[in-house]
Amino acid sequence: MVNRRDAILAAGAAAAAATPALGQSIAAPPVPQKHAKFAAEIAAAQDRLDAFMKAFNARDLQAFEATFNFPHVRFASGTVTIINPGYHKPEMFGRGALTDWDHSAWDRRDVIHAGADKVHIDTRFSRYRKDNSLIGGFDSIYIVTRLDGRWGIQGRSSFAP
Repeated sequence: MVNRRDAILAAGAAAAAATPALGQSIAAPPVPQKHAKFAAEIAAAQDRLDAFMKAFNARDLQAFEATFNFPHVRFASGTVTIINPGYHKPEMFGRGALTDWDHSAWDRRDVIHAGADKVHIDTRFSRYRKDNSLIGGFDSIYIVTRLDGRWGIQGRSSFAP
């Protein structure tokens, strides 16, 4: 028989194992039943978000832009930016909102709508310094589309600077 203390410790360990370490992204959540018809499309869209975050954190601009469908539209900081291939430059990582930034992580990735060629995902991501101290967390919506058979992030709107 397991005593109460051991049961509580085991439950805490299981919860800790399921929770990502500080500064690490959460896994994509299971597909909700209401979107089950589009499970493959949602998996492809979530894969694009994983690749986006991995490339951004690696500062690999070629891989980063490979996660987009173009033109890409970004709504942030009170502006609308139309992004085409070659827009991102290495110096972006050392200025403005990314001055102290080391890496980012997904905190939430919930599907809002899904269809055969488009998935809307309600996200929250956090930015961290090298020591894993939090810079800030930002709610956003990502629009992932399938164009010519290829999935890519085509739009995003966030409250990030």
